[in-house]
Amino acid sequence: MNAIPANTLRFGAALMLGCAFALPAVAAITAAETARLGRDLTPLGAERAGNAAGTIPEWTGGITEPPEGYSVGDHHPDPYAADEPLFIIDATNLDEHRDRLSIGHQRMLETYPSFRIPVYPTRRSASVPQRIYDATRAIAATAELVDSGNGVGGAVIGIPFPIPKNGLEVVWNHLLRYRGETVGCIMGQAAVTRGGAYTLVKASLEAELRYSLPGMTVEELGNTMILYKQKVLAPARLAGDIILVHETMNQVREPRNAWAYNPGQRRVRRAPNIAYDNPGTTSDGLRTADQLDMFNGAVDRYDWELVGKREMYVPYNAYRAHSGERSFSDILAPLHVNPEHLRYELHRVWVVEATLKAGATHLYKRRTFYVDEDSWSILVADIYDTRDQLWRVSEGHVINYYEKPLVWPTLEVHTDLQAGRYFAFGLDNEFEMCTWDSRLTSRDFTPAALRREGRR
Repeated sequence: MNAIPANTLRFGAALMLGCAFALPAVAAITAAETARLGRDLTPLGAERAGNAAGTIPEWTGGITEPPEGYSVGDHHPDPYAADEPLFIIDATNLDEHRDRLSIGHQRMLETYPSFRIPVYPTRRSASVPQRIYDATRAIAATAELVDSGNGVGGAVIGIPFPIPKNGLEVVWNHLLRYRGETVGCIMGQAAVTRGGAYTLVKASLEAELRYSLPGMTVEELGNTMILYKQKVLAPARLAGDIILVHETMNQVREPRNAWAYNPGQRRVRRAPNIAYDNPGTTSDGLRTADQLDMFNGAVDRYDWELVGKREMYVPYNAYRAHSGERSFSDILAPLHVNPEHLRYELHRVWVVEATLKAGATHLYKRRTFYVDEDSWSILVADIYDTRDQLWRVSEGHVINYYEKPLVWPTLEVHTDLQAGRYFAFGLDNEFEMCTWDSRLTSRDFTPAALRREGRR
């Protein structure tokens, strides 16, 4: 990893030593720190003020109302459509911008002459419902890491660690961030060859985000934080495959429960392989199971170091890539997605270094995550192989949705620099929009319900 300029770090050396070498401890947030939420810090813990240079503005609440003319069910129109790029980074001017780019983005610019990073004005659009802000403040002094950081206690609904003290707390904020209550989506995914060929896989996704449900309590939540189901709709050779996941919070104490239905066998079977570095579903081996949503699942195989906070160019407000006026073929190009439809902005991100523990196994020896301070979404990840060579670069191209204010990737891209290929997930340009008012209940996420759905 390249050196981080001193003026971009927000933490002192003493705290860094503690984060790097101390075991995770109970969140030590004081009453004085809690009082900062909603004052000099945003309600979720970001710095409310802009930066000294004026290139990052003050957070003033994010997007709280949709653009004029929007109706639920529409592709989400770009509220910043009038913005023009401030500049475009490519191989010719890379050296001027290295200190604000991840190693992965630098390598992509060096490797692919056709890749570029258009940098737009920074728009701090992130917002969530008021009840998430209220819950974050309520649990700030009670949330704690438990079982050596493998779980979280004393927290529900809100962001558990708005003023994080170590890398694990930042990652748990990502895992438990608000993404709605129930959601139903039709999404496309494509494993793109070096020459640009691909077969689009169409799938339906449904989830109940139990941790965020209104009125949820710590006791009722127990250890199950998400219920998730994915069904392949096309192509015909894959259609009918379904996976069901009960995502546990502490996966060392209770591993993720997963089942799979195969239409050829017409049986529901346990699927313990949907975890860690096993291949992601229909990804042609271009992402691991724990790369969905940039990172998911158990945290026990890595040591997590909080490096600090940094100003970086990251994917943000990706309404151009989300637009219903574009086709999948507009987005998917050889070697990388079409940069003409991408948007990057300067934002402050938490930098977390995940290093494989001694004796643990995983395809990835090291992963550097860049986590948005405003939404706690992982926006970029640099991923290294067992030789400690940069292997893959992951990007979460996020938008703020309008049905319910929340930040979520409209497109994930996992680029394999060694193979010259990439995997795109979440394509929705040609499909109907996700729904957050779906009538899903926990009964829709049982093995029996999976069996009934598979036989329809």
